[in-house]
Amino acid sequence: MTRVNIHEAKTHLSRYLKRVARGETILLCKRNVPVAEIRPIAQNARRRPIGLAKGEFKIPKAFYNPLPQELLDYFEGKK
Repeated sequence: MTRVNIHEAKTHLSRYLKRVARGETILLCKRNVPVAEIRPIAQNARRRPIGLAKGEFKIPKAFYNPLPQELLDYFEGKK
């Protein structure tokens, strides 16, 4: 496990991220005191198949109707 101070990590972030992508864990330190760990996340090896819920539910035609103006105003931050 590699120990890196925050300044060094900020300066060479891309370099350390490449190492993490290869499976290495980086211990992030503040004044040589460990504060965080940067490690790779597990990748999902299998893709989810499409259509698992086919026939389970029906989308009503009203789903495609325009939203009411009042609701649009909320989305746009006007209310």
